[in-house]
Order: sequence, then structure tokens, then C-alpha cells
Amino acid sequence: MSYALVDCNCFYVSCERLFRPDLKHKPVVVLSNNDGCVVARSPEAKALGIKMAIPFFQVREYVERGELYVFSSNYALYADLSARVMNVLEMLAPQVEVYSIDEAFLNLEGVAAVTDMNSLGQQLKNEVYNWVGIPVGVGIAPTKTLAKLANYAAKHYPKTGGVVDLTDLRWQQRLLQKTPVAEVWGIGRRNLEKLKAENIHTAADLAASDPETMRRRYSVVMERTVLELRGISCFAFDEQPQPKQQVLCSRTFSSRITQLQPLQEAIREYAVRAAEKLRAEKRLARHISIYIRTNPNAAFEVKYSNAISTRLPSPTNDSRIIMKVAVQLLQKIYRDGFRYMKAGVVLNDLQPEDNYQADMFAPDLCSPKALQLMRTLDQINQRFQGSLNFAGQGMEQNWAMKRQYLSPRYTTDWAELKRVQCR
Repeated sequence: MSYALVDCNCFYVSCERLFRPDLKHKPVVVLSNNDGCVVARSPEAKALGIKMAIPFFQVREYVERGELYVFSSNYALYADLSARVMNVLEMLAPQVEVYSIDEAFLNLEGVAAVTDMNSLGQQLKNEVYNWVGIPVGVGIAPTKTLAKLANYAAKHYPKTGGVVDLTDLRWQQRLLQKTPVAEVWGIGRRNLEKLKAENIHTAADLAASDPETMRRRYSVVMERTVLELRGISCFAFDEQPQPKQQVLCSRTFSSRITQLQPLQEAIREYAVRAAEKLRAEKRLARHISIYIRTNPNAAFEVKYSNAISTRLPSPTNDSRIIMKVAVQLLQKIYRDGFRYMKAGVVLNDLQPEDNYQADMFAPDLCSPKALQLMRTLDQINQRFQGSLNFAGQGMEQNWAMKRQYLSPRYTTDWAELKRVQCR
């Protein structure tokens, strides 16, 4: 058995640089929602000493001096380029398990018998770059945990050329000995302190520990991690992502909200977005929750936080129903006199769209006509980029996320296509 982990290098930054080649080898950062803090850094930005999650205002001086280039998070662009990367991988590998927006496991069972693994890794790396323009690192190994470790080495040791093959036992042992245990997949901060107290400092130390003892002291996951580091595959390959247990849509407002109407608009907006996510996964929700809160860290403001939920008589993914119920819940917990900072809508008790438990004594909230209407709405919005909205979502949305440094949606909006001047 062989696995490959393909991980995009500085993915958000790479997406921005793809359409700004002038920023190659320049310090670049991408910011979180509302341009709050740094969530992605180029190697050059790291060299400036810019830390992950540092508030943006602490590095604004670099921008003002022209020493740093900054972008707001462009989720439409990142999601589209991620899909393109995964499509290329699916053309090159028998099975692909998408692990996150910027990385995927490949099942290479049967491929190793006919192909040199290092050559395959280079092919994966080159094809993704040639077809999409995103640089990636490739780690190949007999288990997922080792593949993660190999990918870590591919990114941190330039001499590897971005590809590390750990199917050779000698290279496995060498890398395990020089890799800190903190870099092993799944080792959290809490476990890290306990492991160091037991004199386990490297991946090799962890691999040499007794699996049963680690299970008793930590968990079955830790036991499996030890076995995986020894080359025994314990984490199954899954092409189909596990269905979500809940859908959440939540944002921090660009400015504080002090009145009910804009807060209702925000709740309606989040309810509609959550319902869209539900329909994309062909799921229904039976339980709706909302929450609102002020800034918990504001020293001179009165604080207020509250949440409320309800169970629907039957499951639904109809935006109109979810929006209506969410606003009704808001009216029960809204209080005047506060400066609201954040709100959210959470959908729980999710069920498949084509196989759900209805209530024979309650109206069905998921009729065929309603499903068709919502599908039509989604199709129009996907084709024309959110051209149809409900009036209750508001027109100006002054409370919406602040994205002062947002780049164009180069690949998903005709109006924002990259323009090239020909002389």
C-alpha cells in the first residue's frame, strides 16, 4: 500500500500570486474575515518576522512603507482553484480523498508496481503547476501519517525538489529521527507537553513507544499513530467525505449593529447561505439555532450574549422557511441598547434529502415544488453570481464583512476577468 499527500504551498498566497506575477518573491499576506489578522504568509513575509494570526494593525506599517503586500480573503477564488487542483489529481491517481481546501490524499495501490514513486511525485507536482499554476509539495509513504511527514519534509528541505518518497525504510528512519514530534499528524498542543514529559521529542521516539501503553495513556488514535509511524496502515482511505453533522454560517460585522433591522438582515443573509450549503450536499435540517453577541473584550461596553433554538415539525432546506424561523428566534432574544458584534445561524439534525423521517401529523416542509424552486434559485445564482436574493437580506448590507484589500474573482466572474493589454 502506498499513499501520496499533495499539499499546495502557501495556498491562499499562491492563488493571489497566480494573477499577480509581479509579486513573485515579494512579501505577501492574506487576512482573515474583516481583515482582522494574518492567516497566510509567503516565505518572504515569514522572513520579515510576521507571525501567523498576528492582528493586521500590528503589521500595517510594513504596508504603508511598501514592504508588504496584503489581500483580503477571496473565498470564491480559492474554492475555484482548489477544485481545479483536485480535478488534475483525479486525472492522475486511481483514488483521491480531498482532505482540505489545499490538500488531498492519493491512493497509489497498484501504481507502485509499475511506476517509480519519485518520478510519479514529480509528475503530480509538475502537472498541477502546468495546468493550474499552483505549486505543491508531494509526500509518498506506506501510511497516511508517514505521507504527511514526507510532505512536511518536501516543503521544509529545498534539496528534495518538493517530493519526498518514504517507501524506502532507510529514508523513513532518517526523517523520523530528525523530525520534532510536534510535526507528527494529529499531535495536539496538550498531548505535546505530556509526550515531552515522557522524553518523547522526535517522531522516532514516538514510533519506538509501546502502542498499547500509548492507547491507555492517551487514546486509540495515539496508538494508531504509533503504528502508522512504523509503516502499518491504520487510517482508512475514504473517497467520500463524511457528511457534516451541522451547517454553520457566522460572521463578525464590519461595524457594530445597534438596531434590530440590520441585525435581522444579517440573520436572514446567514440563514440563506446556510440553506444553500445544505442543498449543495443534498441534506435537510430539522433543528435551527441562532446566536448574537457583543464584543466580549470591550472594556467600556455592556456585554450581552444569547442563543436560542427550535425543532421544526419536519426537516427542510428551503431558504424561505429557515430564514423566517431564524428571524422569529432573533426577535425572542434581541435586546435594545447593545452594540452587537457578531451573529450566526446553525443548522443541526441533518438528514438526506431523499431519505428522511417525516411527521405524519405535521405539514411536510420539503415538498417537490419547494425543492424545485430552490434548485432553480441555486442554478441562477451559480450562473450569474448571486444575482437573486430575498428582499429581507438587505440591499446595502453596511454590516457586511470588511474586505478592503479584496482581489477580483478572476476565475468565477466574467466582469472580473484579468485584462491583458496588447501593444
